[in-house]
Amino acid sequence: MRVRPRLLVNTPTIELWPAWLLRARANRDARLLARARYVLRRKHGGRYLAAECDGALVPMVPELAREPGIADALRALAAHPPHARPGMDTARPLPVDRLRERLHALGLDESYAERTGLPLVPEPDWLQLAGFDRYCRPLWLLARAARAWNAMQAAALREGVVLEAISGWRSHDYQLGIFERKRARGLSVAEILAVNAAPGYSEHHSGRALDIGTPDEPPAEESFERTDAFAWLRGNAHAFGFVMSYPRDNPHGIVYEPWHWCHRG
Repeated sequence: MRVRPRLLVNTPTIELWPAWLLRARANRDARLLARARYVLRRKHGGRYLAAECDGALVPMVPELAREPGIADALRALAAHPPHARPGMDTARPLPVDRLRERLHALGLDESYAERTGLPLVPEPDWLQLAGFDRYCRPLWLLARAARAWNAMQAAALREGVVLEAISGWRSHDYQLGIFERKRARGLSVAEILAVNAAPGYSEHHSGRALDIGTPDEPPAEESFERTDAFAWLRGNAHAFGFVMSYPRDNPHGIVYEPWHWCHRG
């Protein structure tokens, strides 16, 4: 039986997704995805670029060799196994030069970090599948955070408490896309930063953070603090290495987020 990869291999411009987790966008895609181990996907826009089938790379766009970052993606593909091994925990941070350039183009500079006390967060070069979120999307976390989340979720369930993942890892491109779409609608940088962390400064980029919910409770709302799930987390999450990052009156000026928890080990 073909092994289903459970790693997302990450580069600055291209993600290497396990093919079995992707949906076909055309008949030809369906045939390729059925045979492929990994699919190279452009981070900005999500276009499928190539499929790795039985050790051969099948282009899904014209002039694949001219795609920015393709050489880095192919090196990353060769360096990673099809599935995580026990003890394989160390992910390396990706460079943030490209992110800094895009932030400056949006009018964001180092003064944001000085004002909030938030560090610029690099993306890891690989993440592990930790299950699926409330919306049936793959949940990507660092390996240790993934194991801790699965153990914590199971422990809560044994006590009759259901913990749902709302979202986990997010790329810089994902957060930049939110920012750029809001700018296109006419919002100012200040207006966007009032409700969104600046791209590159979210704990979600690290692969250690996730937003947690529970059935019949809307996602990412302060009302989560009145649920049994939140009470369970307050009493037990520390035993699994998770902390609530943004309590009331936190020094970063971020609104109270009882749903946001980060694995600190």
